[in-house]
Amino acid sequence: MARNAEKAMTALARFRQAQLEEGKVKERRPFLASECNELPKAEKWRRQIIGEISKKVAQIQNAGLGEFRIRDLNDEINKLLREKGHWEFRIKELGGPDYARIGPRMLDHEGKEVPGNRGYKYFGAAKDLPGVRELFEKEPLPPPRKTRAELMKAIDAEYYGYRDEDDGILEPLEQEHERKVIAEAVEKWKMEREARLARGEEEEEEEVNIYAVNDDESDEDGAKEKDGEEGQQKFIAHVPVPSQQEIEEALVRRKKMELLQKYASETLMAQSEEAKTLLGL
Repeated sequence: MARNAEKAMTALARFRQAQLEEGKVKERRPFLASECNELPKAEKWRRQIIGEISKKVAQIQNAGLGEFRIRDLNDEINKLLREKGHWEFRIKELGGPDYARIGPRMLDHEGKEVPGNRGYKYFGAAKDLPGVRELFEKEPLPPPRKTRAELMKAIDAEYYGYRDEDDGILEPLEQEHERKVIAEAVEKWKMEREARLARGEEEEEEEVNIYAVNDDESDEDGAKEKDGEEGQQKFIAHVPVPSQQEIEEALVRRKKMELLQKYASETLMAQSEEAKTLLGL
């Protein structure tokens, strides 16, 4: 007994099929939606495209098809979606409903809207392909920024460097570096001084140490400081410092002038100045 496939290839089977299809010409979908001028036919082609999309979406759910077949199916589905959009726009031009506005959204098997990138959508197993999964991973949220009040809580004396010497490490290092720098400066000064002497230049007059204190110099303030605690560092004033009595007299004169300016007339002030001039005050 011949198999079914062999039976279908017999001349009788082909002849019978030709008789059944005689007078029936299959109408093909136009390549461009603008070539269709009848609203019912445009609706028909849109429904046909939706049927093809449904079949291919069902096929792409199978992850065992292989990466290349899955990519091809996904491309074909996106091509059909663009074609469906063209037919919906043509239906609207012919006076039909606006499917782009009232039509349902494209959802996946989980009921979520199909994700895509710039109009290109991924279906079924295509979302798990290499390089595609990373497109849908959400970036972690940046850490919240601290307010000024939160930042000020961590600011103390150590932030401004006031406790840098409390560890006992920095201060000895600074002292050692200071001694080294002073020794280098003194050595440089001695070498320059010897070089000047060797060239026969007159030695400049040594600078007077204004901070030196002679034993003969003493005043009332110095006597009071001597009466203080022994071992306490002495304070030497290099400018004339008024005494307490002089300060009181200056305050009294200033108060008198303020009262005269407030209550005395200009004529009385002029007479007072003239009298002081005559008396030599």
